[in-house]
Amino acid sequence: MKIYTRTGDSGTTGLFGGPRVAKDDTRIEAYGTVDELNAVLGCVRSVLETATSDIKDQPDTIASLNQLNERLGQVQHELFSIGAELASPHPDEYQLRVIGAPHIERLEQWIDETEHLLPPLKQFILPGGSEVASQVHLARAVCRRSERRVITLADSVQSETPIGDEVIIYLNRLSDWLFVVSRDVNRLLGREDQPWPKP
Repeated sequence: MKIYTRTGDSGTTGLFGGPRVAKDDTRIEAYGTVDELNAVLGCVRSVLETATSDIKDQPDTIASLNQLNERLGQVQHELFSIGAELASPHPDEYQLRVIGAPHIERLEQWIDETEHLLPPLKQFILPGGSEVASQVHLARAVCRRSERRVITLADSVQSETPIGDEVIIYLNRLSDWLFVVSRDVNRLLGREDQPWPKP
């Protein structure tokens, strides 16, 4: 299969099981931003693997970071499924709805597991600390943007199949999880959260 087809040279692209639309169509913006989030999570996993390999004689920390890496990989697979669902105006026809309540509940469980390891948050924090945490914060911000793009798409579809609430809720919960992950990574790597001092 050739990488280039020249079919998009006019500024349009084909939807899965649907018509050709402009490349800045709200649907393309939605699943394109989910794809961007997936790419950022790939960067997170790369710096996480480097950080883990630099740790010596801390088996518990290594185990925690390895578990995080596995969970991030799981999320990447799920984001790919979300992208496929958003790429079709008729996801039910092609059985593309994968994300549901169990995935959301699992993210909530991960949040609860992680939060009890962290000191109470008493003020806003700035993105930063370790390189890994900084990358996680970037992923969190892109996740929030992907959520906004999907909401825009959900508000705009008319004759097409509605966007499922589960996708929006999943992205909302995912950004929450990424926030606590950023704090936990700093904890594991011996770095402090950076508080925001109100001017």
